[in-house]
Amino acid sequence: MPTAASLIPKGFKPFRVGLIQLATGSHKLTNLKNAALRVAEAATIGKARVVVLPECFNSPYGTQYFDDYAETIDPPGESYHALQSMAKDNGVWLIGGSIPERSKDTGKLYNTSLSFNDKGELVGIHRKVHLFDIDVPGKIKFQESECLSPGNSLTKIDTPYGSVGIAICYDVRFPEMCQIAARSGCAAMIYPGAFNLTTGPLHWELLARARAVDNQIYVAMCSPARDMSATYHAWGHSTVVDPNGQVISKAGTGEEIIYADLEPGRLGEVRLSIPVTTQRRFDVYSNVALT
Repeated sequence: MPTAASLIPKGFKPFRVGLIQLATGSHKLTNLKNAALRVAEAATIGKARVVVLPECFNSPYGTQYFDDYAETIDPPGESYHALQSMAKDNGVWLIGGSIPERSKDTGKLYNTSLSFNDKGELVGIHRKVHLFDIDVPGKIKFQESECLSPGNSLTKIDTPYGSVGIAICYDVRFPEMCQIAARSGCAAMIYPGAFNLTTGPLHWELLARARAVDNQIYVAMCSPARDMSATYHAWGHSTVVDPNGQVISKAGTGEEIIYADLEPGRLGEVRLSIPVTTQRRFDVYSNVALT
């Protein structure tokens, strides 16, 4: 018979995560400086060991902005160097939200998340796999594919506290990504995201809780702060959900930092009490983690 301890992902140790619901404006340098101040606050005052920034933290969110704000990763641009310094200077693992990235080889644009370890070393690159192309009549139409290209790979980083999966915003609607992460040993799935005032109240918390309870892992979704003077109105409400689908930390709409303590014991307890991880019938349906 399994025990709670046997159901905990390998290497998962307790840690505090800090989600920075950053107020982002049109001036990139100001955004980078503000992010640096908030990362330092999360590390020193909040005692977070893993810190997360929101989607497009260095620029306004919108297809009309991506080209102007895009940077290459190789050679590194100013946002890369800023994130590297934030991680190293504060001794934290940093999930750097996302930035508009331009490929030096093809010129294509991507919505890309960069992750750095506590020494400032790049440990993960996630290009948003599913582009935000929606049309809700009378409410919102948005087409990221007008200027962005999709990524073609999944992202997992191995930290001293366990493995973490990373995806961006609209990726959360596709449960296979989180299923694969969970079955590959991830203790948490982290989504920098920027839902809006139409999709946010409908699905932001619902999707975070669904991904968590389906896979019995922690889920964190980090939004920009809401700015009603901007061209895109982010929902805010950055959220952390435990493996039982319970919200354990949630922001309002303005700029703030929220924290949550991720506990291996809680994850093991949930998996033991409702043992779906050991009850799956891969003789009846396929295991997406193996395809």
